[in-house]
Formats: sequence, C-alpha cells, structure tokens
Amino acid sequence: MAEIIPEWALTPADEAQIAGLLARSFDTDFGGRSFFQTRQHLRLVHREGPILAHMAVQFRAMRLGDRLITVAGLGDVATDPAARGRGLAGALLAEAIALAKASPAEFFLLFGDRPLYAAAGFRPMRNTILWCEMRGAVTGQIMREPAESLMVLPLKGSWDETAQLDLLGNLF
Repeated sequence: MAEIIPEWALTPADEAQIAGLLARSFDTDFGGRSFFQTRQHLRLVHREGPILAHMAVQFRAMRLGDRLITVAGLGDVATDPAARGRGLAGALLAEAIALAKASPAEFFLLFGDRPLYAAAGFRPMRNTILWCEMRGAVTGQIMREPAESLMVLPLKGSWDETAQLDLLGNLF
C-alpha cells in the first residue's frame, strides 16, 4: 500500500532513505538529495521497514500551444534493486494516477520510456518542448528541442502533439 507524504512533511530519516534509494537505483548523480533537480509536491513510498520504492508527483502550469494547462508530473521513480519485480512501482503508479485524476490536472506527464508507463496508459509524444536546463540543481540554458522521452496520460482533455509544450521551468 502506498504511503503519501506531502513534501513539507518529509522527515530527515525519510529524506536520507529516499536519497539512498535514488543513489542505488540510478547512475545519475543526485548530489545526495532526495530529488533530482527541484523538490516535488508529494511523494509516494512503499515501506517494509525501509523505503523500498518511491515516486514523486509535481503539479504545475504549462503552455501547450496557446493554452495554459495544469499538469501532474511524475519524477524520481525508483525501486530498490533487491525489491524489483514485485509490482511495487506499478502499485505506486496506480496510486499516483488516482491522485492525478482527482486533482485539477488535465494531463499526467513524465519523461521516461519504461513498459510500466505504456501499460498504465501513457503514450509517447513528440512535441517540441521549451524548458530550462538544470544540472546539479543549478539553472542552465533555455532549451528548445523535440521531446525524446515525453509520455502523456490524458486525464480531462485531448493532447495536441503538434503544439509546442512550454514547461515553464525544468524537466521533472
């Protein structure tokens, strides 16, 4: 069962466990943080004593063409290597989708390409995206390029794959 933790309620022990999980799960350097580039709005975790699986959800406005839309974004998805194959990420993703559907978000977005996401209804999109590059939690350049790993789950509307997607900030 997923435990939902608002960002402001993370304890130092939770932060340390999530940071360790991310370090074990990715080759990317998270700098010892419990998040990649920016803090999220809420975390979903699965514990069996320690945290074995984690994902974060962020809510924000973006521009899809001329429209200002509200989206939920999925990020920092990790399962402890020793606990993979048990359906933990799938259970957390189902809970995240339920939360997104209950929110004002019109779409649920992520940057990734795992079969888990396609199985949950996310579809790859090739919109040109405008975003602020960040490396090591430091602002970089403004980037404009075709999306390589954008996946979208429509919640309350239809997606326009021909429109530019302005993230109004960084990737999740």
